[in-house]
Amino acid sequence: MQRTFKKLAIAALFSLGTPLLVHANDISIYPAPFNAINPNDPSSALPGMEDIDIWARIRKGFGIPNLENPLVDNQTQWYSSRPDYIQRTTVRASRYLFHVVQELEKRGMPTELALLPFIESAFNPQALSTAKAAGMWQFIPSTGRDYNLKQNMFTDERRDVLASTDAALTYLQKLYGMFGDWQLALAAYNWGEGSVQRAVNRNLAAGLPIDFNTLSAQMPNETRNYVPKLQAVKNIIAMPGDYNIDLPKVDNQPYFVTIGKTRNIDVKVAAQLAELSLDEFKALNPQFNRPVIIGGDDTKILLPESNAEKFKTNMSKFTQALSSWTAHTVSSARERIETIASKFGTTPDIIRSVNQIPPKMVLKAGSTILVPKTETSIETEITPEIADNARLAVAPDVPDFKRIYVKAGKRDTLASIASRYRVSVVQIKQWNGLHRDVLANGQSLQLQVPYQQAPAAGPIRVRQVIHAPAKPIRKAPVVAKNNVRAAPVRKTASNAPITLASENGTRRR
Repeated sequence: MQRTFKKLAIAALFSLGTPLLVHANDISIYPAPFNAINPNDPSSALPGMEDIDIWARIRKGFGIPNLENPLVDNQTQWYSSRPDYIQRTTVRASRYLFHVVQELEKRGMPTELALLPFIESAFNPQALSTAKAAGMWQFIPSTGRDYNLKQNMFTDERRDVLASTDAALTYLQKLYGMFGDWQLALAAYNWGEGSVQRAVNRNLAAGLPIDFNTLSAQMPNETRNYVPKLQAVKNIIAMPGDYNIDLPKVDNQPYFVTIGKTRNIDVKVAAQLAELSLDEFKALNPQFNRPVIIGGDDTKILLPESNAEKFKTNMSKFTQALSSWTAHTVSSARERIETIASKFGTTPDIIRSVNQIPPKMVLKAGSTILVPKTETSIETEITPEIADNARLAVAPDVPDFKRIYVKAGKRDTLASIASRYRVSVVQIKQWNGLHRDVLANGQSLQLQVPYQQAPAAGPIRVRQVIHAPAKPIRKAPVVAKNNVRAAPVRKTASNAPITLASENGTRRR
């Protein structure tokens, strides 16, 4: 393994000074620290190096006092009765566990915290909760921003394996510093530090204990079961044989290395060059929201160690464009998706799919979207600055104008009606086929007004609304003689505005 990474390092050095067929010289390969250890110097070994698999290393680092209560028993029974679920989750976890354990040991933190994503996301970095918590560690947007996890159209670092792990461990360290108790720190990770602090304060004021079991009476069901779930998984990992669980072996060595990439590259092209399936590539690089990876000084791609050299070699032989996408800024609300698709030689469905635009929605002016490169834009790259500032705003796709019919009053003139509805006299005459400026009392007129426009102060005699593009007519329509006015709606308690509950400091609520 060390010899392999020496070759990679040498290849990387030579690539800096040797011109290749295409853009292979804009990548760097960073071996994991594990591979740089001197085998002849035992003192250089990281903790747990002598262990045969990662599970033994995790067991050796357990440091949180065991929790005992009926909920732990219930959760242990639930997990142990589902060996297929344990198998699937631990296989998924095998990609990430070495990195998480290594980071925990660097910080001197208990290694059972490496099992927390088992509870949060089942080790699925693509997981997204109903409260918009994302990634393996399930950060909501605001907490992610608090811990410098970039979130823009192209990247969501809440799903980034390296960045989210660093943020989660930093957050957990902060919570432990606040409460001096790992079980309360975990409860705060789920419920919110403010909620746990208030519960602690209430018990202190009442002269009651402030341990998890006592405070759990004040917690919501999710949090009350949260720490017991972690204890249950810890129990199974500690003694899998006692629960008839056969843990898959996970080697005590890195699963991936880090590739630095400074130029844009399509996700599909990157997976192809690394000789990985698209699913496996995305499992290691779930942070990329769009089909193109924006290259830059901070851009990192994770690849299994055996695929890193393939990526480098294949890159040097690749003669096609690495990226097939560029950015387009919508100039006005009238620039429809169909027009954009035609301009860039694609279809509206592709534009919607790539940019995650819901059906029956249109783009607002100023939106930045991905479009296919054309012959004139083949060299146009999306820069990190464009990616950081890109915004996509949509609105319901409704007609720009609606057709209404109004009835002229005794003192109404074409000019007064035009002023009231913010149109011109010429338009009214054109819409209604009028040749004179005189109106008869009760005469019905057709008008075309913007959807969001309210008429100016004055009597409103709207007879009918037709949600369709209006066409000029030569004859005024017949108006029914019997008019029935709806009774005014009486305001009741049911008409009162609804106030939504706040997040109360939690990450997911």
